[in-house]
Parts: sequence; structure tokens; C-alpha cells
Amino acid sequence: MITVAFVDDHPVLLAGLVGLLTPNEDLKIVGVGNCATDVTKIVNDAEPDVIVVDLNMPGNALEAISQTVRSRKATRVLVFTATTAVDHAISALEAGATGFVLKGGSEEELVKAIQAVSAGETYISAGFASKVVAGLRNASLRRAATETLRLSIREEQVLRLLLLGKTNREIATALSLSDKTIKHYMTMLMQRLNVRNRIEVVLAAQELGINPERGAGKAIH
Repeated sequence: MITVAFVDDHPVLLAGLVGLLTPNEDLKIVGVGNCATDVTKIVNDAEPDVIVVDLNMPGNALEAISQTVRSRKATRVLVFTATTAVDHAISALEAGATGFVLKGGSEEELVKAIQAVSAGETYISAGFASKVVAGLRNASLRRAATETLRLSIREEQVLRLLLLGKTNREIATALSLSDKTIKHYMTMLMQRLNVRNRIEVVLAAQELGINPERGAGKAIH
């Protein structure tokens, strides 16, 4: 069981989170708060495995995250916020948070993020991760955040061939797939990378440092 605390200055949202996740047998809620100073207090008093915090609340949330990390407690910080500003995500991760989830996501994604962060992984909302990875200055955080994307082997193959300038038909031929299947993978990649077209897929892949030469032409049957 993972012990969790929530800190958010919106009482309705806070009550909703507690009500929504209390029945989950894999989680145990051990504290709630509504401002940045509550983060430090809860970490010191309850030492939850994961503390879920908003960025836009009274006090200095980034400093509270840093204090949690410096306290050498086992608690990991997951940011749960409505802000989609990449620089805010970068600041939170560089302050010591190991997760960044947007409030527009599902209950399943939040639980998945809590589980991942508790296990020592970095988790960033799907569709937002590529933008954050591109902006991160810390190399180790870039590597950890890239893992959040978790492209399948087939998605990577399609992406590498696309980086080599191949058309959908050429990619389909190389991987022994139909044109329709390749179009499906292209749509999935656009969604995963939060981009609008093939050109932006290529740009996002380049920002992530994906090597088009490694394993591009190997088909899986």
C-alpha cells in the first residue's frame, strides 16, 4: 500500500480527490493541506510515500518541493496542476519533483503517476512529456523524462524510418505492414508527442535525441 498526501488550495477539488481515491485499496491517504507550508508539515509529521501538490497555491510551492528533497525523507513529490507552462514543469522537476501530471487527465493516470513516482520513476503526463524533455537542461532528468513516453518497439521503428525521410508506403514496405496500419501509427505518435503533423513529429523526435539509424529497418513478425 502506498501512503499519499494531497496539498491543494481548492477545497472542492481536494475533497473530490480524497473521495475518489479513498476506496482504492492500493493507496492510503495520510494527510491533506491547502498551502505550501503544509507540504513541509505533512512530510515531517506523516512521511507519506508520495505527496501530491499543486503549484498555484499560497506560499512558495517550489521551495516546499526543494525542502522536501533536502529533508532526506523518503517522500517523493508529484506535481498535480492545471498549468501547462513548460517552464513551470521544468522548474518543478529541477526543484526535486519526480512527477508532473496535468489536472485534465483521468483518475487512472493520476493513480499510475502515484505508483510510478513511489517506485522511484519519473512520470510526466502523456502528450506533455516531449515538450518538457525538450526544455530540460538537466541531462539526467531528460533521460528519466524520456522514459515517460515509453514508445513501443513498433512506434520507434516507424519514427526512425520517418526521420530517414521515408514515406508512409516506404515505411509500410520496410516493416511488412499495410499503409493503413502506418497511418494509424502516425496518428498515435502525434497524440503521444502532442504534435499536429508529420513535420512536428520529426521535430519532436529530434528534440528527444532519437537516432534514426538504430534499428530502423528491422521488421517484427
